[in-house]
Amino acid sequence: MKEQTKKGSIGVTSENIFPVIKKFLYSDHEIFLRELVSNAVDATQKLKTLSSVGEFKGELGDLTVRVSVDKKKKTLRISDRGIGMTSEEIERYINQIAFSGAEEFVEKYKNDAQAIIGHFGLGFYSSFMVAKKVEIFTRSYREGAQAMHWSCQGDPEFVLEETTKEDRGTEIVLHIDDENVEFLEESRISGLLRKYCRYLPVEIAFGKKKEWKDGKEEETDEDLIVNETQPLWTRKPADLKEEDYDTFYRELYPMSEDPLFHIHLNVDYPFNLTGVLYFPRIKNTIDLQRNKIQLYCNQVFVTDSVENIVPDYLSLLHGVIDSPDIPLNVSRSYLQSDGNVKKISGHITKKVADRLHEIFKQDRPSFEGKWDDLKIFVQYGMLSDEKFYERAEKFALLKNVDGKYFTLEEYKTLVGENQKDKNGDLIYLYATDTEAQYSYIESAKEKAYDVLLMNGQLDVHAISQLEQKLEKVRFVRVDSETVDKLIQKQEAKAVELSEEQRNALTAIFESQLPSMEKTNFIVSFEHLSPSANPLFITRSEFMRRMKEMSAMQGGMMAFYGEMPDSYNLVVNTTHPLVERLLKQAESDCAADLRPIQEERAAAEEERSTAEKAAKDAKDDTASKEALEAAKQKIDELRNREKERYKAFAETNPQVRQLVDLALLANNMLTGEALAKFVKRSVELL
Repeated sequence: MKEQTKKGSIGVTSENIFPVIKKFLYSDHEIFLRELVSNAVDATQKLKTLSSVGEFKGELGDLTVRVSVDKKKKTLRISDRGIGMTSEEIERYINQIAFSGAEEFVEKYKNDAQAIIGHFGLGFYSSFMVAKKVEIFTRSYREGAQAMHWSCQGDPEFVLEETTKEDRGTEIVLHIDDENVEFLEESRISGLLRKYCRYLPVEIAFGKKKEWKDGKEEETDEDLIVNETQPLWTRKPADLKEEDYDTFYRELYPMSEDPLFHIHLNVDYPFNLTGVLYFPRIKNTIDLQRNKIQLYCNQVFVTDSVENIVPDYLSLLHGVIDSPDIPLNVSRSYLQSDGNVKKISGHITKKVADRLHEIFKQDRPSFEGKWDDLKIFVQYGMLSDEKFYERAEKFALLKNVDGKYFTLEEYKTLVGENQKDKNGDLIYLYATDTEAQYSYIESAKEKAYDVLLMNGQLDVHAISQLEQKLEKVRFVRVDSETVDKLIQKQEAKAVELSEEQRNALTAIFESQLPSMEKTNFIVSFEHLSPSANPLFITRSEFMRRMKEMSAMQGGMMAFYGEMPDSYNLVVNTTHPLVERLLKQAESDCAADLRPIQEERAAAEEERSTAEKAAKDAKDDTASKEALEAAKQKIDELRNREKERYKAFAETNPQVRQLVDLALLANNMLTGEALAKFVKRSVELL
């Protein structure tokens, strides 16, 4: 037995320390390797600091941190040539664990291993999540220091004794338990080192480099260094080229397209922050692109779940953030309340906005070329953050159907007086599909109106926000009204049709409208230019927006999603085809309708008389029955009139042709109906 062997109990206020580590930290047990390698790197960095200030005068030599696996002995070793520990330092840093109120704290944080480890400095003890026994062989850098051996078998009892060790530094030996033999696999350890230690500032060796020789792979004598000690974000932007940033991006995201551009963060006051953020090319979804920012603390990987560190809308960015002011082990509740985290979040928002504005001012053509990819970031930010909105007003763009881009201020000037309605509101017309809404766009252009293209994922929300922010501005989709009513310059002209004529045209066109699931059509009449189309299909701007928001948001908006789609079939009463059709219907149906209409007129007289009698004698059952009979008779006669007009419509191919033309213009004519339309068109020719 060596001299000065000491046995004792680890200084904890509860003997539950090891069951706690085993049980409650188990879900995150892989972080033990990060903790141990980080400790080794810290010890090495401290020695380099002592050497630089003259407190350590020896040779630094090889400072590589080494990780090795012995499957036969079931051990995992992490060794360094850093400052090492004396017997007293082992007592202070290993044996004395401030773990007061263990049971209460563990119950509170039992699902958050990070919080427990970080709160109590238990990084080293995370090794007991995977090991049945842990040994430390260490020798301090101090001259004449005695090497020490510490061992513990996963209970509060430890052994501390003198040993022999040729070199300074520390070696941790984990005797892996049977439940965690995965950590004896080289591929598993290699993956964890790549995940957590890829950019640590001290070289980490795991095994030897291999090369092909005589048709097989053989180990060389050269160490396999698994990390890059000076990653791109730690270097000065002035020393880097554009291709360096692109190369680093491909290293982080091997399967991704090249990014749009980057932002290099470098702050040392009032907090420390470095990093590189990239704007990726967004495809069609938001959620699949989240959590691509990696958070580091002094080059140690912490997490890629950064929703509490960067604003939500910037979680769509990719890249790296590194800050020693965010502790290595943090709980989410801590992040949400931490002052430094809030400052960092605000600073990143400002840097992103400033960088976008800078690119916009310096190279607007390039900015416009990237806008379609950038738009989702900018809109998301403007919708989420008032301060970002204020900054983004200067560079947020609107794109029209001709592919031209305008700032908010420029567009207001462009449309000017021409797109003001009779109330002085500025109307921004927009389309969501240039192909499907082509005829509506062309009609607007004939009026010299400009039409925006708003076909992005967040456009429906952006439109609502801009209507609130921009004074006396309304957005109107180009197919939501007839062109004369999109921007109503004056009061609409009265429709010069009698009630009988309205009923006739309604019955005629309603009878030829298709039956579509969850879709309603309402026939309406407008006094438009004779040169405008005879029939239009429009859709309420309000209801369409509500349904679009419902599709994206759900929740309380789901009510609108369940409602049927409602369209207006607008009849242009001044169009020659409509006028001719009405005259023909009145002529062809007159003989059949005259007796029906005379009978209806008599029934309406009966209803009027019955209504008066029912009013004068409130409890007169006979009067009420007479009134109900008159109403039923009128309804029956109206239905007979509708049936006659339906018969007319079915024998007049022009009626269905006009309806189908309106459907076709709105991209609503498909399948069999489209085939019949084509055949009918040929026949009419």
